[in-house]
Amino acid sequence: MKFFIDTANLNEIKEAQDLGILDGVTTNPSLMAKEGITGEDNIMAHYKAICNIVDNNVSAEVIATDYEGMISEAKTLSQIDRKIVVKIPMIKDGIKAIRYLADEDIRTNCTLVFSAGQAILAAKAGASYVSPFIGRIDDVSGDGVQLIEQIVLIFKNYEFKTEVLAASIRHNLHLIQCAEIGAHVATCPYKVIIGLLNHPLTDKGLAQFLADHKKAQQTAELA
Repeated sequence: MKFFIDTANLNEIKEAQDLGILDGVTTNPSLMAKEGITGEDNIMAHYKAICNIVDNNVSAEVIATDYEGMISEAKTLSQIDRKIVVKIPMIKDGIKAIRYLADEDIRTNCTLVFSAGQAILAAKAGASYVSPFIGRIDDVSGDGVQLIEQIVLIFKNYEFKTEVLAASIRHNLHLIQCAEIGAHVATCPYKVIIGLLNHPLTDKGLAQFLADHKKAQQTAELA
């Protein structure tokens, strides 16, 4: 499974990259605004800064919702760096744009996917990734993990090259469940990635090892 970090915070991206397990970054206008990044030039420069940190796969989202506008923005974004993957919304013009961009060898991430039918359309159009939003589906009493499982099965049945990118991951259980059912990618906040490190028995065991080592050292010094 690939790990993407869902943020526009450069410090978090650097920390995740330093762990040696990061495969990419996903961003969106809301995450940019959270970091105080506004204005087209500043946003473009920020995407480039992210690309300078990671090895590949930096999802940058278009703002336009019409076909021509999405194509224009996608071309501009793709010129920032070869690592850019253009995020396109799951709408009719978005599917048309994904098809065009695929033919131009520009990678895309179809975002705001909430059904298997939408995922099939994106894959047929040639999207590099589809992003079903687990947490938001759970928020309306759906089963986001079950949707991921369904899409993974469909893509396997028909050998689609499109990768399933589990998004809107809220906690560690979501991440583990996505790994169990074969999601190709999971994107989540830094705290969820770091949360995988934690287990009380690990802390207890380490404390015991250190205490035993200290006793052994004291015994050796008295001998």
